[in-house]
Amino acid sequence: MASEYLPKQAEILSVKKETADTSRFRMKFVDPADREAFEYQPGQFVEISVMGAGEVPISITSSPLIDKGYFELCIRDTGKVTREIHKLGEGDIVGIRGPYGNSFDIKSMQGKEVLFVVGGLGLAPLRPVINGVVASRDEYKGVKILYGARTPGDMLFNEDLDEWSKIDGVEVLTTVDRADDSWKGNVGVVPKLFEKTEIEPKKTVAVICGPGIMIKFVMKDLLGMGFKEKDIWLTMERHMKCGIGKCGHCNIGTKYVCIDGPVFTFDQIKDLPDPY
Repeated sequence: MASEYLPKQAEILSVKKETADTSRFRMKFVDPADREAFEYQPGQFVEISVMGAGEVPISITSSPLIDKGYFELCIRDTGKVTREIHKLGEGDIVGIRGPYGNSFDIKSMQGKEVLFVVGGLGLAPLRPVINGVVASRDEYKGVKILYGARTPGDMLFNEDLDEWSKIDGVEVLTTVDRADDSWKGNVGVVPKLFEKTEIEPKKTVAVICGPGIMIKFVMKDLLGMGFKEKDIWLTMERHMKCGIGKCGHCNIGTKYVCIDGPVFTFDQIKDLPDPY
């Protein structure tokens, strides 16, 4: 029986540069048996490793409903391991453990409007959730995607944002903290976009991901609007070093983000010490 600590080999199929420091890596397992056994759901993550550099947790940004035969990770160059990953290209081999963690219960959101409130790299783990919802668009009352980045050059998945905006019943609003001469859209923090659309809290489920400070302000606004705590979903980021609840690095109060999450509803984490 294979050890849960032993990575499986995956080959990089392609690398797509999203921003100056962030790229999307498409890959597949080298062993066909590993490819066949790999099943994941929106919201889960893997541990990716580079020999001699180490291992980091990264959310899966592809969709199990749409992307067949491969999976994708959107990785920002932020440290030793991710820097080494960014030096790799087509044909190179990495180690993969997982998938780990829980996932978004998309079916429980059916019949309601789904409001996505996203900041920066937070669009990566929510991309498969959005794709899952829009793939069954008729099952949901409506979809709103509010997305913000630091600058226009920091916006991820621009092609997806454009495609989502063309779908009937899907509203996409974007904003940046700092505009440049080419930017003609909204300027300001993500919560400012609430003023640009109509939201019915009793008929809406909110899904949030982004920097901790953004989540705090968004949460305050949503609760102020009258959202129920169980109707606010978020995915949390911690250094999930082992991914299986053994090392304790991602412990917050009574929760281990790697096995109890990373997906939570607000009522599940509201009493935790500094959850963001």
